Amino acid sequence: MLTLEIFGFRALWSPYFFIILLLILFGYFFISVKLKDNFFSSQPLTKKQGTLFTIGILMLYIIKGSPLDLMGHLMFYVHMIQMAVLYLIIPQLIILGIPEWIWRSLIQLPIIKPIFHLLTKPIVALVLFNGIFSFYHVPAIFDIVKLNMWLHAGYTSLLFILALTMWWPVMNTLKEYQLLSGIKKVGYIFANGILLTPACALIIFSDHPMYHTFYDPKSWAQALELCVPFATLSGLDLNGPEMFNSMSILHDQQLGGVIMKIIQEIVYGVALGRIFFEWYAKEQKVDVIDAEHPYMNPQPTE
Repeated sequence: MLTLEIFGFRALWSPYFFIILLLILFGYFFISVKLKDNFFSSQPLTKKQGTLFTIGILMLYIIKGSPLDLMGHLMFYVHMIQMAVLYLIIPQLIILGIPEWIWRSLIQLPIIKPIFHLLTKPIVALVLFNGIFSFYHVPAIFDIVKLNMWLHAGYTSLLFILALTMWWPVMNTLKEYQLLSGIKKVGYIFANGILLTPACALIIFSDHPMYHTFYDPKSWAQALELCVPFATLSGLDLNGPEMFNSMSILHDQQLGGVIMKIIQEIVYGVALGRIFFEWYAKEQKVDVIDAEHPYMNPQPTE
């Protein structure tokens, strides 16, 4: 089998994307540390917030800028790992890593406020993310998006925004945006798992390769142009993804669906655990307050 080095440094390490992410990280710390006094009700950046945001940006580079991104064009199961991390893990880190006062300042912008308010309604967020994610993996849509650089960039960016709005109802820490109680958050996560299942099942139980961009040599080579410079690609003699993968195309596809489902179950399980313990801690706190100040919750007299 051939090695990835034949595609060159730019395709493997995406230096321009790396620079963009570095600028975003610099801007984050500059605003949250140096410019925080210019914002109303700002608070010092906590070590936890800075760490979570930095990990989120690092993971974003690994998923979309490292050789893993190139591998996602060669092997379907790697593509599904990308999808799982990009839309199920990184948005949580971004939401928790950005301080509340930055979120408030951003959300209150006239252009963003009505759109954000609509997209973060639990039902809307639930249906939009899972619907757009599932549509993406319909073969006809998938192959069209994978063959057009602008469509691919636009669709994946839209999915990332919708992933942020999907996680917002259960992950944000702003008091005014706590729209769901503990039990409703549990139901919300379960609903997410159910709505994502059909797309995974479609991929896992298919008895034939579904995506032209992963089994048709011509479409596959065209899709590679999304991450490999044309000048580099034109000088290579490539016949198809099997040159880089020992698995059959069908097994690669089925493994991708299984991996996506496993990662989803783990991520949602961790989220459920977090929600449950926060809910339990809150209930315990209420019980302690009631015990210490019974007059605040008087019992009815006969």
